[in-house]
Amino acid sequence: MSEILKEDQQAYLDELLIPSTGLLAEMESFAAEKGIPILDKHASAFLESLILIKKPTAVLEIGTAIGYSAIRIAKNLPEGASVTTIEKSKPNTELALSYIQRSGVGEKIRLLGGDALDILETHPVKYDFIFLDADKEDYKRLFDLSVPLLKPGGVMFVDNLLWHGYAASAKVPEKYKRSAELIKEFNDYFLSFPGLSSRIISVGDGLGIGVKTE
Repeated sequence: MSEILKEDQQAYLDELLIPSTGLLAEMESFAAEKGIPILDKHASAFLESLILIKKPTAVLEIGTAIGYSAIRIAKNLPEGASVTTIEKSKPNTELALSYIQRSGVGEKIRLLGGDALDILETHPVKYDFIFLDADKEDYKRLFDLSVPLLKPGGVMFVDNLLWHGYAASAKVPEKYKRSAELIKEFNDYFLSFPGLSSRIISVGDGLGIGVKTE
């Protein structure tokens, strides 16, 4: 089977994306300059579409970074809805708070500082939509803790499931070998998890989408 997306097609799709402006453009530039990973622009657009389709009232994000995705989610939430986002890095938490305060949707965002593995153990809230984008070595444990918090019919959205392409590569650089193996193991677990109808799609760095059926 020949490739569908070659370089020209990818460039064309990039041109079709509406470029970010204002604060989001500033955050993209900052993240690129400082080497802080944020959600890919195509994945971000897809996430926003899912939020508009699902119209969740309560969203959980695990892995805030500088608040880029949380702000994009909040901008597309219906009136009265909110996103709770968890970040364990103190410098990232401080940066995220500063951006959230300038976003115009700060009232829709609740930022919890601390380790999600600890926070989710006793977290009492149920969610319509959960976005997992944290340390890859913790994906399975975070997933296991978050699935019970997802309402029936809720959406689980997971980033980096192709992991720079290394999840499907026979040749993996040494520094990515362990993380690539962890992602491959997680992918199998995610796709076969009972009560969750899941798919992986080749948008951005690979997105997992699961709908809770039970």
